[in-house]
Order: sequence, then structure tokens, then C-alpha cells
Amino acid sequence: MTTGGLLHLGSGKVRDVYSLPDGVHLLLVASDRVSAYDAVLPTPIPDKGRVLTAMSVWWFGVLAERLGASVPHHLVSGDDPRIPPAWRGRAMLCRRLSMLPVECVARGYLAGSGLADYRRTGSVCGVRLPPGLVEGDRLPEPVFTPATKAARGEHDENVPYQAVVAAVGVDTADRLREATLAVYRLGAEVAAERGFLLADTKLEFGVDTSGTVTLGDEVLTPDSSRFWPADRWQPGRPPPSYDKQYVRDWLTSPAAEWDRASGAPPPPLPAEVVRRTRERYVEAYERLTGLRLANWPEPDQTEPDWP
Repeated sequence: MTTGGLLHLGSGKVRDVYSLPDGVHLLLVASDRVSAYDAVLPTPIPDKGRVLTAMSVWWFGVLAERLGASVPHHLVSGDDPRIPPAWRGRAMLCRRLSMLPVECVARGYLAGSGLADYRRTGSVCGVRLPPGLVEGDRLPEPVFTPATKAARGEHDENVPYQAVVAAVGVDTADRLREATLAVYRLGAEVAAERGFLLADTKLEFGVDTSGTVTLGDEVLTPDSSRFWPADRWQPGRPPPSYDKQYVRDWLTSPAAEWDRASGAPPPPLPAEVVRRTRERYVEAYERLTGLRLANWPEPDQTEPDWP
């Protein structure tokens, strides 16, 4: 499918990917779709795509300034004339990469699937952790806990580091671990300056035409990371999150009347859940960056026809 000379390459849970005619660059267009428990929900979150794009563009700039060539990334521009007007503010012009089949996760606190693994085995992805940890505990040091990159509708699976070595080779695996932890540590430092704890983050990397391992996709957004308010962190209880945890919590509550194991699609979100989730995304962006979302280019108010 082509749109204005752009070739539609595919759609993920949230983003749609187009190739430019030069074959060298891509457009990553973030929709307002929201996913949870490996399913795309029928209810969008207004402005979510703009937040994801604006936050990624800001973080890519921070990474370039603070980490430089040690962690190269794929972003060319978030404000380029090659971006169609209807997608301005929600699309990134990027260098095309050959993506690696690994979800690169760094954890500084115990939460999510890491907590489930720890409770079952005392480890996360083969990394042994101290006994007696509880939900939300700070880990002795950040750890690299990779996962398989599942197809849409399937489940990512935490894997040990040796599985990454088997998939991409020892040198690339070492580089992925090093770069992931470097991004996490910088993200945690910047977030702490703004009153947040960065509990964990998920990154994706690819290889450019020169063979360089390069950060792709999005970075340090509420979709890919857990941000907790530092002043409300208390190990042993779930902290409030500036991400889609609010959506997950509603879906697993009696109000949703949804059985995840049934195979039934998730229900529509109530207006109040949509409103509060949008507020969390926008507040995370504005507090972390010091910018107002309205300062970003206003997109055409007509929603594109997502493939």
C-alpha cells in the first residue's frame, strides 16, 4: 500500500511504518492506539501518539548530547518537510535499520514480569537477586533482562543472556547489554532530577548499513518504561505509574468484566479511564521535558486513515 509516495511496510500495536521513496529513510507514525496484555484495545487515548513522538524526540536529543557516538540512534528529525501535514507531531523521520530480534530491557527496580520471575525463581532472566525483595524494591544495581521479540498478538518471553548470545553473537550481545544499561542509567539520572524514578525500560536496536548497532524505535516513553513519582515510592506496594498501568489495572478489575484467559478481546475503556490515562501521559512528558505539549507542531485535526 502506498500513501503519497510512501510505502506502508507494516503496523505494530501502536506505530505504523512507511518507507520513503529513497529506500534509506522511514517514517514511524505513532497512533493513539493503546495495547495491554498483548492486545490492542478498541479505545484510543487522545494525544498519546503525540506524547510518544515528542518524548522520543526529546530523549534522542538528550542521548545524543550526553552519550554521543557511544549510543547512536536512528532519528533524523521529528519536524521535516517530508512528513505529511496530517502526521506532523506524531511521526519521526528515521534512518532505516535491520532490527535485531531482541527486546532489550534494563531494570533498576523490581516490577512487572521481573517481579513475577523473581517470585518464582529468585532470579530475573538468569540474574540471581538477593532474597527477600518485595515489589518496588530498588535492585543492588541495574540489570539487563532481555526478552524475545514476539509477533503481534503473541507474548514476549524473558530469556537469559545466553539466549541473546545465541541469537546475535557474543560481540553484538555484549554491545546490546552495554548500550541498554547506558541508556537506562542516563534516563534514571535525568528522571531523578525531575522527581521520577525510572523503574525499568525496554529498548530496541538494529544495525545500520555500516554494521553499527544503533538504537531504534522509541525511547524512554510511558509505553516503553515505568516512571514512578519519587515522593510516593514505597517498596511493598504498587506505586502510581505514569504509563499505561492505569489501563492494565482497570482491565484486571471486576469493573471490566474481562477474563484475560478466555481469549475474548478486551472491552472498550470507560471515558474516565481514557481521561486519566491521557493526563498521565501528558504530565509525564511535560514534567520530564519541561515543555508543554502544545509547543509541539499541532497536527492536522483529521485523524489519518491508519492501515
